[in-house]
Amino acid sequence: MRDVIAFILCFALFLFGLFLLGMANVLPPVQGLVFFCGILCVALSFGIPVHLLSKLD
Repeated sequence: MRDVIAFILCFALFLFGLFLLGMANVLPPVQGLVFFCGILCVALSFGIPVHLLSKLD
């Protein structure tokens, strides 16, 4: 059950990161910050299951 919850949370984080990457073009004053946060969210969505969840088993 923990794996399912982790998958849902990481998938939501991935989708939010893609949303931020798309919104960066619309927000010129903070374009770089929003784009960087989008890249960070996508990287975390892959890094959490690969690195953290494998160590907790």
